[in-house]
Amino acid sequence: MLTAWFRLVYTAVFGMALLNLVTVLHLLSGADYLTVFETDQLHAQVMLFLNAFSDGWAIGLVFFGLHLALLGYLVFKSDYIPGILGVLLMVAGLSYLIDYFGKFLFPSFDAAISQVAGWGELLFMFWLLLKGGKIPEMKS
Repeated sequence: MLTAWFRLVYTAVFGMALLNLVTVLHLLSGADYLTVFETDQLHAQVMLFLNAFSDGWAIGLVFFGLHLALLGYLVFKSDYIPGILGVLLMVAGLSYLIDYFGKFLFPSFDAAISQVAGWGELLFMFWLLLKGGKIPEMKS
């Protein structure tokens, strides 16, 4: 239930972040009502919304990291899925948390741990595609 809540939150945050990109498209559309702004003002607004998108996306990835860590714990406790996949998912979730939560705590923090430690997501996806549908039903 908690993983579903995190999934809902990061989806909503990602959606709100994407609205900033739509605003950038409107600012760059060349519409007549934009002629009241000078070129430098328009460029500054575009950069403002691009930075807002980047920050919103990072906030969404913090919640995604929490979701992955909890999903990894559930996979680890599962009898159907190999426990190593759960451990890899937890490591991937923690790497997202370190990367993107660290960005807010320390603005100069620029590590890319999730690029190295995020392989658990990919392996879990392949396991679901190849063996996930072949799990036998449990007898009561």
